[in-house]
Amino acid sequence: MTARVTPFLMFEGRAQEAMSLYASLFADGVVEDVVRYGPGEPGPEGSVKTARFSLGGQHFMCIDSPMAHGFTFTPSFSLFVTCADEGELDRLFAALGEGGAVLMPPGAYGFSRKFAWVSDRFGVSWQLNLE
Repeated sequence: MTARVTPFLMFEGRAQEAMSLYASLFADGVVEDVVRYGPGEPGPEGSVKTARFSLGGQHFMCIDSPMAHGFTFTPSFSLFVTCADEGELDRLFAALGEGGAVLMPPGAYGFSRKFAWVSDRFGVSWQLNLE
C-alpha cells in the first residue's frame, strides 16, 4: 500500500461553516463525513471532531481544535484552483473573498491571462487561475 496525502485544515469553531461554504461553491463539492464532539469530550459539544470533504476530486480533512493556538492559516500554503472559464473564476473570487482579504486582484500577470489570490473569511488562501 502506498501512502496517502490529504490536506488537513484546523479551525477553531468554524469547520462546519467553512467546509459547507467550500462544498457549495464547487459543482462536485461534497461533505463526506462529520464526527462531532459529544458530552464530556475535549471539544465543545457539537463542534467538529473530525470531518472529510472533497472538492474537484481532492479529499480534505478538517477539525475544530479544542485548544486555542497562537497560529492560523498563512498564504504560504494555498489551494490552487484551475478555473474552466472567466465566469467561474469571478464567482469563486467574489464568494471566497467575501469577508476575507485580496492578496492579488483578478488580472493578467504574465504567467496567466487571468489570475487572482484571495484569503477567505476563515484565513484559508486560494489561488484562482484561468485554464
